Formats: sequence, C-alpha cells, structure tokens
Amino acid sequence: MARDTGADCKLCRREGMKLFLKGTKCTSDKCPFDKKGYAPGQHGRTRRFKQSEYSLQLREKQKVKRIYGLLESQFHTYFERAERLRGITGENLLRLLETRLDNVVYRLGLAPSRTTARQLVRHRHVLVNGELVDIPSYQLKAGDEIRIREKSRQLEIIHSAMKRVRDGKMVAWLSLDKAGMLGTILEQPARDAIPVDVNEKLIVELYSK
Repeated sequence: MARDTGADCKLCRREGMKLFLKGTKCTSDKCPFDKKGYAPGQHGRTRRFKQSEYSLQLREKQKVKRIYGLLESQFHTYFERAERLRGITGENLLRLLETRLDNVVYRLGLAPSRTTARQLVRHRHVLVNGELVDIPSYQLKAGDEIRIREKSRQLEIIHSAMKRVRDGKMVAWLSLDKAGMLGTILEQPARDAIPVDVNEKLIVELYSK
C-alpha cells in the first residue's frame, strides 16, 4: 500500500505548525519544530513572500492531509463524500476524518500518534462493538464502542499512551473507561469539538475551482 515515507518533522516545519505526527516527541524538548521553526530547505530561513489565494488554499489542504495521514487520492475521495452529505461541506469533511477508526483510537489516548493507532488497528488489536476490525479508515458512528482486545491489553505502547491521558481532557464527543480500555462515540462531532487548527473553507474553495 502506498504511503508517505518522508520525514514527519519536516512536514510540520513546512506547514508552520505542529501536526503532532511523532507522538510524545512533539511535546518534548527534542521536537525539531521548536528548534527549527522555519521551513525546511536551503532557503527556509530567508524565504519571505506574499502568499497567493491559491497558495493559502493549498496549504490548508496539505495540513489536513498530513494531520490525518492521507494520500491525495484518499483525501479527494473524502471530499467527494463530504459534498454529497447534507450540511456544510468543510465541516462534513472534518467530521468524516475525525470518525475514522485510527483517529478515534488516537483521540481516546490508546496510541501516542495516529501512525501508531493505524498500526494497532492493522495488527488486529482493536474491537468495534465486539468485532475485530483491522481497517484504519473504518467509519464509526454515534453509539459505537471501541475496545482493545483482551490479548493485547498488556502492550507497553498502549499503557504508556494511556498514562498520559488526563481526566477531563477528552474531546466532548468521546468517553473513555480507562480501566476497561473502552471508548464510546457519544455523538457525531460538531466543528467546535474538533481540535484541528485549520480553515476548512479554504479547502472547499480550492476544490470548487
């Protein structure tokens, strides 16, 4: 399966914001973004120019793609699905991405990053409503329960991630039973409950040209 094999930390620097692609490294003093906040490349320190409308729109799309770990064709498919749904297209897009199984595993604190969450799902460590699901893009809905399977509960990477889960810090549309390693989708997330600092309207404008 195709995937982006570039350096994650350079992606953060290119977008000018932390995308939290490396788990705990992003919040530690080892984060390259804190040391090198400028864009990567030979002229990263000195390049200053006024961004065009297209450039602003493209950067917002790239941010969202990289945050959720999607390739271009995958992202475009999600946008087309969002267009067909009732409501605001940009909000529909973020809602679809947030309710992917790998993202929810990450949001619940069962994995330190979306990349790790994707691996946990693919390696068959996650149950949805009691059934084994190994598809990271599996779309969840309100009422669904996500649980770490019994045989996988001793994995150190899961325990380390859960130790960093702070009470009261869960997004409003999720609940977590830490002892049971069980999360529940309480409702479809509203835009103000999705902690992603992007302007999704610019993405809609880009694809509407």
